[in-house]
Amino acid sequence: QVRLVESGGGLVQAGGSLRLSCAASPRTFGSYVMGWFRQAPGKDREFVAVISWSGGSTMYADSVKDRFTISRDNAKNMVYLQMNNLKPEDTAVYYCAVRYGMGCNPNPTEYHHWGQGTQVTVSS
Repeated sequence: QVRLVESGGGLVQAGGSLRLSCAASPRTFGSYVMGWFRQAPGKDREFVAVISWSGGSTMYADSVKDRFTISRDNAKNMVYLQMNNLKPEDTAVYYCAVRYGMGCNPNPTEYHHWGQGTQVTVSS
């Protein structure tokens, strides 16, 4: 059973930055894609960013492009989301997720394991 634990959320003013981390354990085998999703109150879970196993391919939602950066460290089983120039509309619970297989995919139904989420609140 894969366990994902997110950290790094918090309260920040608009224009500020946060770095989210996600630790995966136990070590998974084979190639897997890791993604970040978010869910605001009363809204569906939405795609934020995804990174391939090698880190060579990434994909971002249009709403976060040029502000957020996803990265990973396979030696440490970690994935990160650097969030800059945060806006109030970025307020949500952020989740990391694992998808077995190749190919970046923004569809949350394609992901096999999920963390418990970390709250990000951006004040105006």
